[in-house]
Amino acid sequence: MNLSVVVPTLNGKNPLSASLDALSRHAPDAEVVVVNGPSADGTTGMVCERDDVSALVEISDRNLNVARNAGIAEASGDAVAIIGQDAEIESSWYDGVEQAIATGADVVTGPVHRMVRAGMTTETVETRTIAGRDVTYFSGQNVVFTRDTIEAVDGFDENLNTGGARDCAHRLASLHRSVTWSPMVSIGRDEREDEGIERDWDVKYRSLAYRMTKNYGPRLTVFRRTIQDAVADARKTGRDVASGDAEPSVWASCGKRVCKGIAVGTKDGIAARLRDRNGSRNPAGLSSRADRAVERYDWRDA
Repeated sequence: MNLSVVVPTLNGKNPLSASLDALSRHAPDAEVVVVNGPSADGTTGMVCERDDVSALVEISDRNLNVARNAGIAEASGDAVAIIGQDAEIESSWYDGVEQAIATGADVVTGPVHRMVRAGMTTETVETRTIAGRDVTYFSGQNVVFTRDTIEAVDGFDENLNTGGARDCAHRLASLHRSVTWSPMVSIGRDEREDEGIERDWDVKYRSLAYRMTKNYGPRLTVFRRTIQDAVADARKTGRDVASGDAEPSVWASCGKRVCKGIAVGTKDGIAARLRDRNGSRNPAGLSSRADRAVERYDWRDA
C-alpha cells in the first residue's frame, strides 16, 4: 500500500506538531502532506524545520474542504488519508488501514477517542437509512480513501464550510462505495478546550439543508429529517432557558437563525443539484479548480 496522509491545518501549530509526531511514530513510510490555511502562528516555519513531512501546501482559503481537496490533489499515493490537525493516530492505525484496503475496502474509518473534561468518550460507527439509501458516516478527522474512490466522489464539496465529511458519506452511498469500520483504525483527540464554544446555528442548518437537498432533492424525507434536528436543538435550548443557563432572547434568536439557515441551504442545495446531475453531486469538488495553492514546498525529490 502506497499511503498518503493529508493533514489540513489552520492556526494549530502545537496540536499539529503532536499529530505529525504520531504519524512519524506509527506510519513512518507514509507520504505526509500538510495543507496550511492562512495561519499566523508560525506553522509554516515549524513544518519546514521537520524532516518527516513530504510536502507543504499553503492556501489562502479559510475553508476546511478547500484544504482537504488541495491536499488530495498534491498526494501521490494510491490510498489517501485525511487526518485532523489535533488528531493523533494510535499504534494499530496503519496496520488496520493496510488490512482493510487489502480486503477491498473503498473507504476505511474507525473510532475517535475524545478527551473531554468529564473523561474520555469514544465515537462509534454511525449508520442511517435515508430515502432507501444506507449511509455510513465517518469522521473527517480520521478517514482513508482509495484513490479511485476519492476521485469518483470528486473530493469534498467546497460550497460547505462545515459538514463536508457527512456530505461525502451521502455521495459515497449513492455511488455504492463501501465504508469499512475498523476498531484498529483509531485516533485520539483532546477536545477539552473546545467545550463551551457557541454553535453557529445558521451555518449548521444551512449545511444540513444544503447537503440533504443536494443529495436527495426537495422531498418529504429531507424536510422531515431537517425539522427533526431543529426540534431536538430547540428542546435543548429551551431546557437551558428553563434552568437559567440561557436567556429567553437566546432561544428566540436561535430559532430565527435556524429558519434562515434552512431556507438558504435548501435554495443553494437545489441549485447545486441542478448544476451537477452526476452521481458525485459535487459542483465545487476536487476537479472544479486548480488554483487552491498559493505556495508549495516539496521535499519528496530532495
